[in-house]
Amino acid sequence: MKLTGREKSSLIFEGVVTVILLVLLNMAIITIIQDVIQSNPGVTNGIFMIKQSLRVGPLQTQIWSYQRILIIIFVIIDIWVVWWRLRRRYHLYQMNHIIAELHYIAQGHLDHRIPFRLKGNQQNVISSVNALVDSAVKSMDDERKIEKSKDELITNVSHDLRTPLTSIIGYLGLIEDKQYQNEEDILKYTHTAYEKAKQMKNLVEDLFEYTKVQQYGAPVNIMRVDLNQLLEQLTASFELEAQHRGIEITSKVIPNPLMIEADPEKLGRVFSNLVANALKYGNGASYIRLDARQKADHVVVTVANDGTPIPKESVDHIFERFYRAEASRSRATGGTGLGLAIVKSIVDLHHGSVRVTSNDDETAFIVSLPLKQVNK
Repeated sequence: MKLTGREKSSLIFEGVVTVILLVLLNMAIITIIQDVIQSNPGVTNGIFMIKQSLRVGPLQTQIWSYQRILIIIFVIIDIWVVWWRLRRRYHLYQMNHIIAELHYIAQGHLDHRIPFRLKGNQQNVISSVNALVDSAVKSMDDERKIEKSKDELITNVSHDLRTPLTSIIGYLGLIEDKQYQNEEDILKYTHTAYEKAKQMKNLVEDLFEYTKVQQYGAPVNIMRVDLNQLLEQLTASFELEAQHRGIEITSKVIPNPLMIEADPEKLGRVFSNLVANALKYGNGASYIRLDARQKADHVVVTVANDGTPIPKESVDHIFERFYRAEASRSRATGGTGLGLAIVKSIVDLHHGSVRVTSNDDETAFIVSLPLKQVNK
């Protein structure tokens, strides 16, 4: 930190004034001491005897004089006092500069940080202030992101609900206005409205599940779960649909049984969403494999298929809510864009991680979960 010219002049002036005052004070004290000694013969004789006794060398050199001792003591004290006052004033100037920087930041310049590098408590103050501003800016950015996210959520939900709702109203309106030729037309219109209603129901259920797991402190019913049994039940539930699509679905767990601590309902939702995602979007797939293996204190579960790979530009965004790698394909299959966002939220609740790899040979979702849950 550099002092201004005015501060340097003030510092020099204070040093000069302090030296002058100390010299005058020293002279006054020495004069008083001399007067006391001269007016008291006993003290004078005592000092003379001490001086005579403190001689050294063959020449009997005198090494003691109370005037010299007083001057040395006063010089040491004066130097310390001058150093202390100048140091105190210098720290005051430092603090004034810090306060000026704080006022500048408080005026709205939140991208500014105090640039000084000082020593001692002043540097602790600077570091704390900079950290506090960083934290405040981060909180403001997070709040803006949350508000933007809420707006996007409302927009996306409104759009995704409006599309099937418009179809439902349209087809039911045709029936209401008797714009049909025969009973076959009525069945066609009602079936389409029914399918669109199911699409709306799926969206509402996914949205409810997503908001539930996103809430802070969302309840997790932790218990001992046999992962082999859970995955076998899951493959059995999707087996008929997989056979209909010409896909072989299998599960493999090592070791067997493999016990982990988790919420069985939520964990089942994770792998159910991953398998459903593979069935919907793994065009041309011949297999879906669920593979779980224990590694040290965690378990790695891989849900893989050999269908159409995920575009490279979509891999980094695949777990974002309402994100669709191919929007047209998602609409055709009735996807809500929330399935993988729910997967990530549930895995986060279990203090785990999830990632995806995709190439021409295979697309794999890799879930890592701790064997034992620890409160965090």
